[in-house]
Amino acid sequence: MQAVEPIRDKRDIQKMKRILKRKSLRDYAFFTLGINSALRISDLLALTVGDVADENGKIRDRIVIRERKTGKRKAFPISASAKKALQEYLRSRGECNPSEPLFKSRKGGKAITRHAAHQIISKAAQEAGIKYPVSTHSMRKSFGYWAYKSGHDLAVIQKLLNHSSQKVTLRYIGIEQDDLDDVYISMNL
Repeated sequence: MQAVEPIRDKRDIQKMKRILKRKSLRDYAFFTLGINSALRISDLLALTVGDVADENGKIRDRIVIRERKTGKRKAFPISASAKKALQEYLRSRGECNPSEPLFKSRKGGKAITRHAAHQIISKAAQEAGIKYPVSTHSMRKSFGYWAYKSGHDLAVIQKLLNHSSQKVTLRYIGIEQDDLDDVYISMNL
């Protein structure tokens, strides 16, 4: 399996959103929630309508799940951009049963598969002109990368991603020598 990268240019993230939205509100909502939640693909695909919306169709303030990989409870707020994408998508779906998969396949009542999700994201990245490998895992890595670049404490990001050490987190989010060199160059004390 090829290693994938975080999306390091916010313009590329916006391009991918536009491409996905033009094709499918489901795929747009999937990407927007994925890149704003740091959920693993198994947890993202396991979400139900009821996990994100109440019985009146109002998007919840928080998502509360039990992570499939770790078995740990995870509760986090839904970002404004993810809320907006989810509202638009669920409105287009019409009436939904709370137990239905959130990201429903067009073929039957099941959630889209990991393979289909991979195809959706990697194809959008290609169309956006991204030259390095991008897949569903890039959404989680991108969240960590941009949290770090925005100045959030590495220890908090490590905890959020459930990593064993900060070294693992830095490698995971793709912090490279150029990023480290930038710190030295910018200091000039």
